[in-house]
Parts: sequence; structure tokens; C-alpha cells
Amino acid sequence: MPKLNWISDDELHQAINHLLQKAEEAQTRSEKKFGKNVIDPFSALFTMSGFKINYKEWFNTETSRQAQKTLQNHIGEFHQTILGSVKDWENMKTGNVIDLTSNSKKIIAEVKNKHNTISGGKLSELYYSLERLVMPKTSIYKGHTAYYVTIIPKSKKRRNIPFVPSDKDKGERCPINELIREIDGASFYELVTGDYNALRDLFNVLPNVIEECTQGKYKIDNLVQLNNFFDKAFE
Repeated sequence: MPKLNWISDDELHQAINHLLQKAEEAQTRSEKKFGKNVIDPFSALFTMSGFKINYKEWFNTETSRQAQKTLQNHIGEFHQTILGSVKDWENMKTGNVIDLTSNSKKIIAEVKNKHNTISGGKLSELYYSLERLVMPKTSIYKGHTAYYVTIIPKSKKRRNIPFVPSDKDKGERCPINELIREIDGASFYELVTGDYNALRDLFNVLPNVIEECTQGKYKIDNLVQLNNFFDKAFE
């Protein structure tokens, strides 16, 4: 019996292994390149003294912080891979105009890991990019619904509403178009899989699958606190 009823165990393992590899690469790259960019010596001095840590602890924290910034992009790709593995959905891969498509459901989607991945000024550009895909009669996506997906939303409340970002050039919000929408991660996982708890179920199986993928090298502790983080992020 598969761990999740909407994706095969092989596809789940492949996606997790890929992300773990990217995490290790990001950490290694951060350590090798450390010091090539200018380090703020004042920040380092006051971090060590103010947080009561030694140089090695500061170094480990700083390299991990830099690696985590790189990893965030790959976490968005992880969700894209997982969702694109569901029946009737296709992962369009990095570099395409959109991230996911479903011809049977007539849906296209741009997936971002967090609500603040795109700066406010760029959101209107995304709106018009999606509009150019679903509105022209000559577009292959004519009549599709385009979704701007933020896996980690600004508010835990579920939402699937028209996407109407501010257009600073025009000094007003973009026009309401029911075919151009914004949606949180939990709601989009439900839309793709048909399972209201799909995102939570994915989160719940990850610790065991990560342990399997690493042959027990990485065993996640304090799962109670991690589940609290999930509860605070999603309704």
C-alpha cells in the first residue's frame, strides 16, 4: 500500500532524494565559497558576543543560513515535482512560463514556495503574464484557469480567490478575472489530488521517508514542535 494514495512511493522517494541532494550541495557550496563574498566583521563580532557563541558555532550558523537561502528555491521545485506526479498533471520543469498544467482540468499554475517569494511590484507582471496565456483566442491555454500558488501563505486561512495585485504603473489593482486566481498550498494540493488533507499527509510522511532515503542517517527529532509549525501555517 503506498504511503500516499495520490503519488507512487517511487516518485515520492525520487523527489525527496533530489531535494536532499540539493541541500547537501548547498551546504558544501556555502562552506567552500565562505569568505569570497564580503563578511560583515561587525555583525560577526556582535553575533558571537551577543548570542554568546564561539567562532565555530557562528561559522556553522552563517554557512547554514546562506545554504538555506539557496535551498528555498529547490523546495518550491520539490512541490512542483510532487504535484506534477499526480495523475492528469504535468510538471513543466524549470525555465518554462508556467510550472504545472492539467489539460483534463483546464488549469495552469505558477508555484512559489512562500507568499513573499515575488516582490509586490512584480506581482502585476505575473498577473499579465497569466492573462496572456488564458485570454487570447490563439493561446493553447485559452479558457484555462491560471493559478498563482503560494505553498506557504501569508495567512493560514484557506483561500481560492481572484488574483488582483496592485499595478503601480496604473495606480490601481489589476482587473478582476475569475480565470486568474491566487490560492494557498493546502487548497491547491486539495484541488490537484481531490484530498482535503493532502498537504498535511505529505508533511506527516516526510520524516519517515527521509529516514528511509538516508538509511537512517537523518532522523528528524522534535516532531511535535514541527507539527505545531505546520498548524500555525495552515488551517
